[in-house]
Amino acid sequence: MARRKSTVQIGVTGLGKREELADGVFINTHYRGCTPGAIYTEEGIVLVDAPLIPQQAMDWREQIEEEFPGQPFLYMINTDHHRGHALGNQYFLPVTVVAHERAHKEMSGYTENFKDRVRNSFKREPDIQAQFGDIIIVPPDITFTNRAKIIRGSREIDLIFVGGHTPATSLVWLPEEEICFVGDILWVDQHPYMAQGNTLEWLAALELIRDLGAKVLVPGHGPVCEPDATHRVAEYIVFMRGRVRDYYREGKTKNEAKSGLVSEMVEWFPVPPERKAKIESQIKSGINRVYREIQREEEEAATAAETGDDDDNDGDDD
Repeated sequence: MARRKSTVQIGVTGLGKREELADGVFINTHYRGCTPGAIYTEEGIVLVDAPLIPQQAMDWREQIEEEFPGQPFLYMINTDHHRGHALGNQYFLPVTVVAHERAHKEMSGYTENFKDRVRNSFKREPDIQAQFGDIIIVPPDITFTNRAKIIRGSREIDLIFVGGHTPATSLVWLPEEEICFVGDILWVDQHPYMAQGNTLEWLAALELIRDLGAKVLVPGHGPVCEPDATHRVAEYIVFMRGRVRDYYREGKTKNEAKSGLVSEMVEWFPVPPERKAKIESQIKSGINRVYREIQREEEEAATAAETGDDDDNDGDDD
């Protein structure tokens, strides 16, 4: 393996030292937007997610090229279609992008309006905003539906669709190394972003992660952890579902549920004072999504009960 010694790079935008989780498997937790990975194979490098901020994406590329000089980039696997995971694809070309088929649908629909929203999100950070002058969307070249496998050299990389966080969320599982990149299914000491979520899928995904036998999990954001970290997120989701169901059964509206539950949910994870308003808005988006799920579940249950009653009555008539 052509390798150079890991070095430290610290910069004003959060550039930092890469961390080696197993032989030839690197991550960097210092970037905003996502925790990217780089996996060495004898045929080249497989990447997992791309840093959002251009300077950080270019730094990550330089760090990988420094670690593995002369090795080509084979694949960029996006665990989701969100900008924090996929917008930086352009800085790793030429590379073949791989993601779930729904990610292709979403990313192919990104318009100039989407690019403007990205730029505007950094209006309070003009130095970073200026880096987004030329945004090029690079959607997946290869998609999968449920599962896929990449084998390069002696390295096996499994792609597993789980949904939950979004309709495109997928895991990247290294069975030999017992390392799983879990994307935004797992948030450690942070409120999960649930605005596009499906909570039943999400809970199933957390259970699947626990059953994989991984020793190390790499969340989409934050530090690496062990499978036990999935329990707190599951408890959060179960609690929100239960409380939203309480509000629904009491005849409360979606807006009443949001107003009443934010103060309960915000206590689950630490929230920096400067991010309180943003996190509360994020929680409301999650409650909004869960309310629609609970409403649908309750309506389906009521319909099933009515159908059951009709069947019983028919039996009595006989």
